[in-house]
Amino acid sequence: MRKKINLGDAKKIHFIGIGGISMSGIAEILHRDGFEVSGSDAAASEKTQRLEQLGIKIFVPNAAENISDDIDMVIHTAAVRAGNPEFDAVVQKNIPRTERAAFLATLLEGYNAVCIAGSHGKTTTTSFVAEITLAAGLDPTINIGGHMNSSGSNYRVGDSNIFVLESCEYSNQFSHWNPYIGVILNVDADHLDFYGTMDNLKAAFGVFAKNIRPDGALIISSTAAITHNATCRVITFGLDDEADFRAENITYNEGKPSFDVVSGKNLLARVDLPLPGEYNMLNALAAFAAASCLNISPEIIARALCEVRGTQRRFEHKGTLNGTKIIDDYAHHPTEVRACLAAAKRSTDKSQGRIICLFQPHTYTRTKNLLDEFAQSFSDADEIVLLPIYAAREPFDPEISSEMLANLMKTAGKDVKIAQNFLEAGKYLKKVIRPNDLLITMGAGDVYEVGEKLLATC
Repeated sequence: MRKKINLGDAKKIHFIGIGGISMSGIAEILHRDGFEVSGSDAAASEKTQRLEQLGIKIFVPNAAENISDDIDMVIHTAAVRAGNPEFDAVVQKNIPRTERAAFLATLLEGYNAVCIAGSHGKTTTTSFVAEITLAAGLDPTINIGGHMNSSGSNYRVGDSNIFVLESCEYSNQFSHWNPYIGVILNVDADHLDFYGTMDNLKAAFGVFAKNIRPDGALIISSTAAITHNATCRVITFGLDDEADFRAENITYNEGKPSFDVVSGKNLLARVDLPLPGEYNMLNALAAFAAASCLNISPEIIARALCEVRGTQRRFEHKGTLNGTKIIDDYAHHPTEVRACLAAAKRSTDKSQGRIICLFQPHTYTRTKNLLDEFAQSFSDADEIVLLPIYAAREPFDPEISSEMLANLMKTAGKDVKIAQNFLEAGKYLKKVIRPNDLLITMGAGDVYEVGEKLLATC
């Protein structure tokens, strides 16, 4: 059994941004532990409605009057800062406040935390570990940055001391925690708007590794090589012969890998993964190694991996329109784009039509910093349609645009079109797709809406 969280004399906790994908789960944990929880968000959502059904007071939108004098502690997202009316009221009333990632460090003290980090594959691998621990009957608490297809939710509140947590490197969030098991899937050039350089990014992953408990384990890609700071046991995974957990005898069926999991000279299990791509095989190897550190048998791990359903927006089949399969994927980095399109190509046979990719670049800084890499990452797509850059948290930057990316792609010989908005993209795609084509809507923004609207016209 886990230990209930101890916040001293604090009894009434208020969340600013309670509808967030992580904040909603934290709020439910505190509510279950007997705290009086309230929260606000800019708009109502399925998550805020669920919390209301549990008896949590929800305010929409943020407003200074939501901050009553009897609140003992405020937890807020990283995006909430001076200028937010509730944040300003908290400062004025001198109420103790903490950011979500820092508060999670306190919350995790009662758990054996399994924290999955890496530039790519965090959400999928976290869902794999979650499914395995559920299959093993460990009753875990789960917090993932995407919705699991098996449950339709991104979090679960369990009664055991196991907490499976996706651990994001952005803003150095994962440096606050002391996991029992830490996973580093890979380290690639991303979030350089925050870190500035690759050396700084690697140093942050080094801190994550150092923070793993000495009695725990670091599960790390055999190509990542960020282990010098770790004081715990180090376990590698990968495809090379030296990896502690490796895949052998690999075959593919419609892009979905089957493989032996081997450790040393020992065959542990055969896995028939129901999700496509070599990258998902590597994610599964990492999950296998992490679950082994929880003393889950290879048989249970393999059985769970053979039945995983993945998460929404990760090579998610949305439907079929006039014989064209529509897939949606969250890929927003050149490495992810290449991996997704490679999986799409491997999943098709010779009778398959074209692979058409509708891509929405995500953030100005990422597009600018990785422009050349993006231009080279669509080699497996037969046609690309680019939408305007999704700004997310950033102000408009006139020095970068989708048109600039399109020009580089055309120089590389790719068939590229520009769509100025969703309506234009939908009209064009509906006109050009043919039976047996594969259409992928791709990006970390709201590009998935295009595919959904196309399917709604069926």
